[in-house]
Amino acid sequence: MRFMLRPARESDVPLIRELAARIWTACYATLLTPEQRDYMLRWMYAPQQLTGQIRRGVHFHIVEVQGRPVGYLAWEVLQGGITAHLHKLYLEPAVQGCGLGQQLLREVMQAAASGGCRHLELRVNRGNVRALRAYHRAGFATVEAVVTDIGGGFVMDDYILRTPLSPTA
Repeated sequence: MRFMLRPARESDVPLIRELAARIWTACYATLLTPEQRDYMLRWMYAPQQLTGQIRRGVHFHIVEVQGRPVGYLAWEVLQGGITAHLHKLYLEPAVQGCGLGQQLLREVMQAAASGGCRHLELRVNRGNVRALRAYHRAGFATVEAVVTDIGGGFVMDDYILRTPLSPTA
């Protein structure tokens, strides 16, 4: 599938929030209660949170297909440049299953490797079987299970996945 990946600016925060609300409703319908999903959206996608992350240097990108925004991703370099962390990679259900997610992962992996990172890691909900299959297919391995108290009486029950990155020539 042909796509355009463009850097997100602070002015894109409302678009990211709109995409997140639509995508999360579908993605987490059976994985989270509506209360936890709404709590996490308010917390993780608050305008000041997103703006702060963009200002801090988190690489946010909008994914467009035929000129229409269909998703977003965000990643950053951690641990003195050795590891990159993929915070977000979300696509509308209509464009899932077409290989777009794998293409986007390769883009992030290439960008992180060209910046000197040796690993890419991410967190994924333990119950998100579809995402786990996709990440394992892309070469990620499960390295740890973590439960994180996020307040409001909720926890994130995740796996941490990691893949090595090939140095670029």
